[in-house]
Amino acid sequence: MSRNALLSLVLVCLFSVPIVAGTLAGVTLPDAMDLDGQQLVLNGMALRKKVVFKVYVAGLYLAAKEKDGAKVLADDGARCTVMHFLRSVSANQVNEAWYDGLEANTPNHTAELKKQFDELAALMEPLKSGDKLVFTYQPGVGTEVKVKDKVKGTLAGKAFADALFACWIGPKPGPGDKFKAGLLGL
Repeated sequence: MSRNALLSLVLVCLFSVPIVAGTLAGVTLPDAMDLDGQQLVLNGMALRKKVVFKVYVAGLYLAAKEKDGAKVLADDGARCTVMHFLRSVSANQVNEAWYDGLEANTPNHTAELKKQFDELAALMEPLKSGDKLVFTYQPGVGTEVKVKDKVKGTLAGKAFADALFACWIGPKPGPGDKFKAGLLGL
């Protein structure tokens, strides 16, 4: 190899941007995702455990890293949560968690918000290890719900997005404070 070719190779290696990802409990999520031309960064990851069972790994994506859940919910910016399941769960188990999260974090919710959670529950399916749920909020569009890589619907409004994301990063996160801290990168 010529000296110039070797120098070029060294320079490429030095100035290449590595593709880095977050890994937790054997699940790897990319450090960034593209949302219609907007970059969202992986804010943090958390493991949901129930008793001794690992249920899912979640990743929270935001436009910029933020450690305060209240600020994330107050901001009307794009956000996304990816839930990668590590074991099988029924649609009823998932739905029970949504309703518990709504009651705990949005106790004085409106009838319209409850109706939207009913619509969310209707979109759920049984999940097995390797399946994903992805919730992507875009201002002015709503929260897109993907189940097993298929778009199942979009629920309108920031109020719904806030209530849903509060299930993980609100004052009383269903999966617990350690889970919330993981998503917030604490």
